[in-house]
Amino acid sequence: MEAFFDRLLKLGGLVSTCGVIATQFVFVVDGGERALIMDQFRGLQTKVYGEGMHFRLPIVQSIRRFEIRTQPTLVPSSTGTKDLQTVDIALRILFRPNEEKLPEILNNIGQDYDTRVLPSLCNEVLKSIVAQYNAE
Repeated sequence: MEAFFDRLLKLGGLVSTCGVIATQFVFVVDGGERALIMDQFRGLQTKVYGEGMHFRLPIVQSIRRFEIRTQPTLVPSSTGTKDLQTVDIALRILFRPNEEKLPEILNNIGQDYDTRVLPSLCNEVLKSIVAQYNAE
């Protein structure tokens, strides 16, 4: 009976070791996310991976995840009106990236595109709109 438990222990250890190794070759993309693969040899892959389970090479490929659900952000600004009064205003923006453009976004801007692009763009548009009206 002791030999049976020794074999069972070895089999359990082998199965758990194989399971741990096998999980390194799989990545899961959750709902509301998209993923890109950055390969050490070929660079950024242009295929956008949707929800589900996908395969990867553990050391060679790394995963970059993007949230594609609509996200809010608040951009505060101090701007002038038509009658030259200073107004403090905050603009709430709902944004989400275009799935097909994710490789271009990651290549050109980076994964923190929302903090790099949105504030300057929103300030410019907000100032041009507020400048058309009086403070009252």
